[in-house]
Amino acid sequence: MAKLLVITGLVQGVGYRASFEAQARALRLSGWVRNRRDGSVQALVRGEPDALEKIVAWSRRGPAAAVVSEVTVTEADDASVPENRFDVRPTA
Repeated sequence: MAKLLVITGLVQGVGYRASFEAQARALRLSGWVRNRRDGSVQALVRGEPDALEKIVAWSRRGPAAAVVSEVTVTEADDASVPENRFDVRPTA
């Protein structure tokens, strides 16, 4: 099972990607996270349903310095997610 998340608000320059990566690794999720040029953060994650629910819940709060306005979650194709690793990707 995989999910694509788009997180908006004050989510760049506050350690959001690094914190998201740490949470995803702790939950044993595969995928990636990156900043987007529009100021949002985008993440593609794959894993067990319970772990996905936890990362979505965490993403609505983010790290202490973040101010999350909205998290959009859509289903994603498992095949598009890197297997057994989690990466921080360059801004797109």
